[in-house]
Amino acid sequence: MENQLYLSSSPHIHSGETTDKVMRKVIYALLPACAVAIYFFGLPALMVLLLCTLGCVAAEGISCKLQGRNMTLGDGSAALTGILLGLNLPPSSPWWLALFGAAIAILIGKQVYGGLGYNPFNPALVARVVLLISFPVQMTSWTSPAPLGSDLDAVTSATPLGAMKTAVMLTGKLPELAHSGFSQYLIGNMAGSLGEVSAIALLLGGGYLLWKRIISWHIPVAFIGSVLIIGGIFWAVSPEKYPNPLFHLLTGGLLLGALFMATDMVTSPVTDKGMLIFGFGCGLLTVLIRLFGGYPEGVSFAILLMNAATPLIDRFCRPKIYGQVEAKV
Repeated sequence: MENQLYLSSSPHIHSGETTDKVMRKVIYALLPACAVAIYFFGLPALMVLLLCTLGCVAAEGISCKLQGRNMTLGDGSAALTGILLGLNLPPSSPWWLALFGAAIAILIGKQVYGGLGYNPFNPALVARVVLLISFPVQMTSWTSPAPLGSDLDAVTSATPLGAMKTAVMLTGKLPELAHSGFSQYLIGNMAGSLGEVSAIALLLGGGYLLWKRIISWHIPVAFIGSVLIIGGIFWAVSPEKYPNPLFHLLTGGLLLGALFMATDMVTSPVTDKGMLIFGFGCGLLTVLIRLFGGYPEGVSFAILLMNAATPLIDRFCRPKIYGQVEAKV
């Protein structure tokens, strides 16, 4: 009886990570971006983030209660969805827009499929796209930064990507802002969604997730690298019409999408090869939408389209079964 043999199904080794630990670490990684957004846009930014987070938590609780499911508020996924949604909204978003987006993210983007782990699309991006299509005026009303403690008032201002798209459509040439001001874009001194305004803060958060092994390098590198390479090809061919690759990198939601949304482990491929294909597809679609589409930004649409392709990518990149021998024809 001393040498008993125990049989059990895999996995036999546990990393020690749990859903709530992973969600908490992602939230920690987003805190620098939230802090920069609040600094540049003040109390309106804080209000948008709070409303989105509280709205998502409330929608999660109500949904679980009505469906008779175990309460899942403790895993932190609803709070994370709310923060990501808030970072995808303009700082001037009205309260009802934030709450409606929170309801869409949880009820339509997540719970309708069965809850966490079953949703095929990133819930925050589902809400962003629904809001963008349904309320285009509110979702494209941008304000210039008015840092906390300053005497500046927030004024309406176009995003760099929006100004680029407008100038190219009207004149066929890039505006001056597409050739300069990269240092301001790097720190976040520009109009845009709350999560688009600081490349440094997003890179810090992404580095933390890589260090903690919450995400792997495959999707961010493939996503960002493909945008730089494909955007660089267009720029090399016609620099007066297409922007510098650094402009693509530092403006819009590329870093937020590549580091925090495309890497969602539920909606992205599971193999290294599949992640590289997924990231490349996101980058290709982002550049094509930015340069030739009707919207100045294409990150959200690109990620959602590749979310839809994830099952096919996983099927194509399915690893061989250990010991499997291919049949010879």
